[in-house]
Amino acid sequence: MHGRPRKAPKPEDEAASAAKAAKLRTLQSQFLHNHHHHIYDKEAVEVSAKLLEINPEFYTAWNYRKLAVDHNLSVSGPASDADVHSILNEELRVVEAALRQNFKSYGAWHHRKWVLSKGHSSVDHELRLLDRFQRADSRNFHAWNYRRFVAALKNIPEVDELKYTTDMIERNFSNYSAWHNRSVILSSLLKRKSEGFFPKERILSEEYELVHQAIFTDPDDQSGWFYYLWLLDQTVKLDAPMLISSWPAPCSEVVVSVNGSIAGTPVLPFINYRTDMGTIPIILYFNQAVKGVNSSAVTVRSVFTDNTDLTWRPLSTNKDSASQAWVAYLNISDVNVDTSETYPVEVSVEHSKDIISLSGFHLSHSFTSKYAVCINHVDLRHTEEDMEVISWKDCNFQKCEADLQESIPIPLLDHLGIDKDQAVAFKWREDIVNNEIALFRELLAETNCKIGKLTLARLLTALDKIMSDSIPNSYQEAHCEEVLDLYRDLMKLDPPHSQYYKDQQSLALLCQITSNREDLLRYCWGYQGTAPSDGGRLICVRLNNLSLTQIGSIGCLLWVQMLDLSNNELGSLDGLEALQSLSCLNLSNNKLRSFTALDPLRQLKSLRVLNVSHNEIGEHSIDTRRHLCSSPLSHTVGSDWKLGRFPVIDNNMVKHWEACIIFKDLNLTQLDVIGNAVVDEDFKLLLCKLMPRLRWLDGHRLSKI
Repeated sequence: MHGRPRKAPKPEDEAASAAKAAKLRTLQSQFLHNHHHHIYDKEAVEVSAKLLEINPEFYTAWNYRKLAVDHNLSVSGPASDADVHSILNEELRVVEAALRQNFKSYGAWHHRKWVLSKGHSSVDHELRLLDRFQRADSRNFHAWNYRRFVAALKNIPEVDELKYTTDMIERNFSNYSAWHNRSVILSSLLKRKSEGFFPKERILSEEYELVHQAIFTDPDDQSGWFYYLWLLDQTVKLDAPMLISSWPAPCSEVVVSVNGSIAGTPVLPFINYRTDMGTIPIILYFNQAVKGVNSSAVTVRSVFTDNTDLTWRPLSTNKDSASQAWVAYLNISDVNVDTSETYPVEVSVEHSKDIISLSGFHLSHSFTSKYAVCINHVDLRHTEEDMEVISWKDCNFQKCEADLQESIPIPLLDHLGIDKDQAVAFKWREDIVNNEIALFRELLAETNCKIGKLTLARLLTALDKIMSDSIPNSYQEAHCEEVLDLYRDLMKLDPPHSQYYKDQQSLALLCQITSNREDLLRYCWGYQGTAPSDGGRLICVRLNNLSLTQIGSIGCLLWVQMLDLSNNELGSLDGLEALQSLSCLNLSNNKLRSFTALDPLRQLKSLRVLNVSHNEIGEHSIDTRRHLCSSPLSHTVGSDWKLGRFPVIDNNMVKHWEACIIFKDLNLTQLDVIGNAVVDEDFKLLLCKLMPRLRWLDGHRLSKI
């Protein structure tokens, strides 16, 4: 464990282990008999104590002792204080004996908390005990966690506990647990704006001075670095959520074609929107996950709605029903419109206590977006049956002209406005990060420190983010190239963590590409083949062959209808669910390992063309890269999968049940799946059954139904 080689046991050690195992089996057998028969007498409870002294990780034995305590306190009526103290003190004794055997026993520490919660034990004694434990092992996180519990019971001021962490850090700055405890306490003090801990900027500046002593004394010791990264996060992030993007974009004019292609005069391709559902999405994209977006918090004024009939729903939900992206649909099919007119739409988000972040902060800005909607006549020359296949070959794309640059709907953030107090906060953040960048450049000039390079990359990214927030639509990502170079160096210096560096490099590259219209236009190509819409060219954002492993900067791509992400290294599509205008998507030649990776696409109601050919679907029994979490209950993929929707379930559906759930919700007319291990003739037949609108499969036209 922890890199220590195993040693062959000596004969006498093997004999001792065998004797211990025999004793443990005997005790365990006696204990389980007592537990199953609800025997709580003195002898039975003593058996559990002996068992726990040998094996403190026997959780069932701790739970048995809880039952025994409750039973013995209630069996003879109201117990005297002396009896209660005697029973509970015995529990504390057993816990101490177990902790001497294993100081890091979760079960023992949790049982001690349970005993103390009864309210009959000395908290002062616990503090003295903790002092002894922490002298023996000052970094034991169980003891620190228990200390926070005891301090809360005794109502010890958080300021005093913060001072205690300072003393422990000054004794030994290589103390992960002390730094972590400091971050927990300081977060609480700053959030409550406790006396002496406001303004936040002054306190954080002092904390930088403290942590500098640790990381510059020994750059290879990681304990101070973890606190530094927490400190940087507190500096950069905005507590209150902000709306950072929306679609349709403010001040734009969206030309909508219903049930077909646009007739008449061609329009600018970036504002052309096609729908065969008679609806147009309104998307709100925040800088962090929020909940509470509803028709009370968001007002939409239009001839298409009276606002109350709009239902806002989160995209990419978590267990708290929170999301960065929220969508509502304007129903334009129920209104008689004049195609020579434009219809104004106004979306207003006021200061509302309904919209709240997961950390409990309310939306900090009001927001109003005004745009116009124009409905064009329908040209029925092209039906789904007559539609030609969409080809992703290079010859079918042509670079967009420079004169289209200004029509790219990059989100306009200057409408949010920044008040005087916020301007001061932005200036402080900028100064702090600039100072830290200078310090780390000096450090890296003296030592080739991996975590120093990583921190410099994060600082440069943070500075660009701060500047773009404070000068919206004017600041360009000045440090992107240096950040990308730092991640390339880190991949060479630290191969075991290269996947993490690749992910961060991907996010930095996408941030650079989408930061302004000029850069983004380089990746915008006009599709020259027969497309679902003829009146204006279909514009494809081609982010292929970039070695991307992560998807980011989604807020800048809400307008995209055709997206090429082929020939990358994507294993997850998280974030794409916000692209509600997306109709054509190329994901060929990536590293998608299962159909669950396609789950975000179920939210894309406009998606008609999908290419997932030449991935790794079916090669792996378990998609280990899809969910890196401690429990299958901690994510929501599949939480809304309704298996009962299928009236008839055959063996083919049972074999490919994940594919059934994913594709049943898609209205595709064209799909490419060739080159995946899962694909065979039976699977193709299943796809045709699941998607009756499908007209092209792996480049072959299907027979009309």
